[in-house]
Amino acid sequence: MNISVTGGSGLVGRRLTKHLLDAGHSVHVLSRHAGTNLPPNVRLSVWDALKGQPPEDSLAGADAVVNLSGEPVAQRWTPETKARIRASRVDGTRRLVEALSTLSRRPTVLVSASAIGIYGARGDETLTESSPPGNGFLREVCMAWEQQADLAQALGMRVAKLRIGIVLAMHGGALAKMLPPFRAGLGGQVGSGRQWMSWIHLDDLAALIRYAIETPLAGVVNATAPGPVTNAEFTRTLAGALRRPALVPMPGFALKLMFGEMAEILLASQRVAPRAAEAAGFQFRYPDLDGALKHLLAARL
Repeated sequence: MNISVTGGSGLVGRRLTKHLLDAGHSVHVLSRHAGTNLPPNVRLSVWDALKGQPPEDSLAGADAVVNLSGEPVAQRWTPETKARIRASRVDGTRRLVEALSTLSRRPTVLVSASAIGIYGARGDETLTESSPPGNGFLREVCMAWEQQADLAQALGMRVAKLRIGIVLAMHGGALAKMLPPFRAGLGGQVGSGRQWMSWIHLDDLAALIRYAIETPLAGVVNATAPGPVTNAEFTRTLAGALRRPALVPMPGFALKLMFGEMAEILLASQRVAPRAAEAAGFQFRYPDLDGALKHLLAARL
């Protein structure tokens, strides 16, 4: 298949590209950066989701499109930053679908990223794809983001919306930020430690996106491992894998001083279950945290 991937130069996009190439697919990456270092057999088109529609040739001939484009969320949320976070996802997806509508031969499927932030802070409640949205800024962004992706259904395309949890990888994302203090013996639980963390190994996320392309999976799909853990359990497991103590907690008020409103995503409790993926027959290679961390730390992926 010919597959176009927006945001293809990011952490998830790069691993997805490798998975797709290994499976024999052709990949066309759309990225804001012209100098992106990609494999020689991958085509590249420059696209800034904040400025206009993607180039026509980046989508022409595509059998599937994966939409991963979006401003990073893990930064202090100034009014300007929040506007970019929203526009890069909502307006960017709208522009992508508008470009798809002009094609004489359209892709059969759009796999569009979303996030478990749509559920808000929900305590110990188990959240499935049928759970209602919660509250907060990310809830509003994710709802509008998914609504724009759904417009591709009117073009005759199958749409799968992957609500992605905390992506575990060695060279980016949350885990990469945690490793230095934990390796120094300065790690510890965040806030009360009772909040649930719903995570997914980078390879499982790439495999799930590929699964959504190649199978009839559609609608909302929770892209999280089946073994969510509390922050306290995550802390103990990571410290144990590194053979380091974890004795330095990070109080909630300190997070709010450091990150402002963005601290809400570090303190929110989201116990998410990947019911749709499991019902569709997807097999997680790393369903439990201990196995996922040991693999990542051993392979340095």
